[in-house]
Amino acid sequence: MRVLYLLFAIVLLLFQAAPGSAEPLFADTAECKSQGNFCRAISCPPTFAISGSCQGGMLKCCSK
Repeated sequence: MRVLYLLFAIVLLLFQAAPGSAEPLFADTAECKSQGNFCRAISCPPTFAISGSCQGGMLKCCSK
C-alpha cells in the first residue's frame, strides 16, 4: 500500500509544469499581449477593436 502512495507522488511530480513553461508559443500572441491587448475566440466586445490575430490566426487580438 505504501508503494501506491509513493507511485502517486512520483506521478504528480512528473506532471507538474516547469517554471516559465506558460510562455505563449505563437509570436502573434506574444505581440498582442505585450501591447496590453487580449485574445478572444469570438468577436471583441463593443468598445474594443480587432487589432490582429492570436494563436496563429485562430483567435482575434482585441485592443481598446
